[in-house]
Amino acid sequence: MLRGFTTITYFAQDLDAASAWYAELLGVEPYFTVPGGYVEFRVGDYQHELGIAKGDFAPHDMDAAPGGAVMNWHVDDLDAAIERVTAMGAKEYEPKTVRGEGFVTASFVDPFGNVLGLMYNRHYLDVLAAKEA
Repeated sequence: MLRGFTTITYFAQDLDAASAWYAELLGVEPYFTVPGGYVEFRVGDYQHELGIAKGDFAPHDMDAAPGGAVMNWHVDDLDAAIERVTAMGAKEYEPKTVRGEGFVTASFVDPFGNVLGLMYNRHYLDVLAAKEA
């Protein structure tokens, strides 16, 4: 039934600022834009979609504390990723936590109130290597 990750959507009242922040973090500009309402980036080995929608479209209270599901993005160097996002103004949500051998997570709240999960995940690398073989 679930075939794979397609798009994760974050929300921001200041869409231009959020777009610029993520463009800097990701090192790419959005590939799709709806002026004043939505931007979308292609990210990583599988070109997953990270969308940012204007906060007016959020189904939740944008002023409430962050919470809910945490979607983790694989990173090859978790410590470097933690350093980078915190230098860019993200605040720790959940500290670096070893989940098992080869599985380490940390999550942050971006400057727009979204939870950004980071993870070193050995299974991700195994799947990628098998796909490239």
